[in-house]
Amino acid sequence: MNYKQHSFKAMGGPVDVKLYGHNDAILVEACRLIEIEIRRLETKYSRYRDDSVTAAINDAAKEAKSINVDEETASLLDYAHVAYQQSDGLFDISSGVLREVWDFKSLESLPEACLVEKLLERVGWHHVIWKASKLTFLRRNMQLDFGGYVKEYAADCVANICRQQGIVSGIVNLAGDISVLGPKPNGSPWEIGIRHPRSPETAYAKIEMDSGAIATSGDYERFFIYGNTRYCHILNPKTGYPVQGLASVTVCAESCLVAGTASTITMLKEERGPEWIKNLGLPYLLLDQTIKPSGSIPTI
Repeated sequence: MNYKQHSFKAMGGPVDVKLYGHNDAILVEACRLIEIEIRRLETKYSRYRDDSVTAAINDAAKEAKSINVDEETASLLDYAHVAYQQSDGLFDISSGVLREVWDFKSLESLPEACLVEKLLERVGWHHVIWKASKLTFLRRNMQLDFGGYVKEYAADCVANICRQQGIVSGIVNLAGDISVLGPKPNGSPWEIGIRHPRSPETAYAKIEMDSGAIATSGDYERFFIYGNTRYCHILNPKTGYPVQGLASVTVCAESCLVAGTASTITMLKEERGPEWIKNLGLPYLLLDQTIKPSGSIPTI
């Protein structure tokens, strides 16, 4: 069986594709389609582009107007609505405005509490009416951000492309959001390393997978330390402040979108996270701030 590896950068990180197929033409075409799809979704939902769907939605939000969206965006909003409900309002795609005071590239001290409180007035999915393909904002200057789950959605999309191309063995890694298409040609599973949150260049555990998806959320990607406390980029939409309690959460599921959402919600639930993810029934592995592991994923 032939092998093809394809790497590039997109969605703020490295993309690494490893595929096995019956001939080179199939593998080359699959890699081409994968890159096209990822860049399409990056362009469509980027908050940094004036011509993106996200920009159009947020333009409507400035004046508390309504906007109709396409079918794909509607499905993503449907998903966000369900995730908001099932997380007791913690998975909230309107919380991106909090970045206005939480800039982890330049922060040296905590933002003023009054500024955080002011921004919280513009946060809350309950301030949005979502029905069919129509979004209506009830407050001015809100913002929606798909960045918290579009990368996982992209991993699922490219996995489907591979299957349509007849690829039955391979792995797609979007900066840590991973879809496994099938075992290696010899039947052995893929070995996936889980980053150590205090030494991100090393793995604290390895997991064997031959199908499904895996995603990790943690406090180590974007953060700063102030007063001996670590403040990470995962922000609680109810308090306006970074989460505390867990250092890393890894979840396995049939889809990367579900795995990523579950890991994020577990982080957002802080001290209640371990019980929540345990009751969810998905395989998981987590580390608390003492770097003590627990979970239900067999590791090697």
